[in-house]
Amino acid sequence: MEVNIDQTKWYDRIWAAFIFFTRLPFWRLHQPPKECYATVVEHWPLTGWLTGGLTAATLYVGSLYLPYAVAVLLAIVVRLLVTGALHEDGLADFLDGFGGGSTDRERILAIMKDSHIGTYGVLGLLCYHLLLFASLLSMTPYVAALAILAAGPFSKMTASQLILMMPYARLEEEAKSKTVYRKFSTLAGISLAFQGLLPMVAFIWLTDVDWQWVIAAPCLIMYFLYLLIWRRLHGYTGDCCGAVCLLAELAVYLVICI
Repeated sequence: MEVNIDQTKWYDRIWAAFIFFTRLPFWRLHQPPKECYATVVEHWPLTGWLTGGLTAATLYVGSLYLPYAVAVLLAIVVRLLVTGALHEDGLADFLDGFGGGSTDRERILAIMKDSHIGTYGVLGLLCYHLLLFASLLSMTPYVAALAILAAGPFSKMTASQLILMMPYARLEEEAKSKTVYRKFSTLAGISLAFQGLLPMVAFIWLTDVDWQWVIAAPCLIMYFLYLLIWRRLHGYTGDCCGAVCLLAELAVYLVICI
């Protein structure tokens, strides 16, 4: 029986987000209605509180007992395990689809849906993780841990704006996850902003970073990628959201390094 999304419980929607965006066994404890998965982006930054917290804790605690470079690598590995490399998969598909020089919309969508990774995807993931590792390594463990806690939710909040700015590029039955995110309401947008901004405000308050650029850089990355996605696809996909999220997050780390 079909259930109206607005009739589902708020905690079911949050539960669906944690099941969708992590590989932790939340599904063993509770199975929300499948309609709740259309709202997972509304709680995407909240899942970043968990994944970012585990990543930051691994980095900071690991730095107390291990060489700092090893602690940073372990933190990246933990994030990949907890998220199932969901966003990294999106980034690889995005780079393969957009990097081949094709301007044909259907061709780009077909490449992005292909489960095989191409040259652009491999090189892109390699460069991304090298920059991620180097930027975190350049910070002190305290600042790096706080940056991870702030950048993850903020970049997810930023990337989620794609859903409001353009339609989904495929039909629902063609989606990889068989789910099309709904456009969120004003109330959901306020909740989303709170989830993404609270850790960032705390980070800025606890450190002496240039807050204007920490806020502006990921937003600019999102906007320029939006222009590219709109020109090529006239719509977003889950891969586009994952790619924008990771690149916006990386922009925060690079600004902190500067």
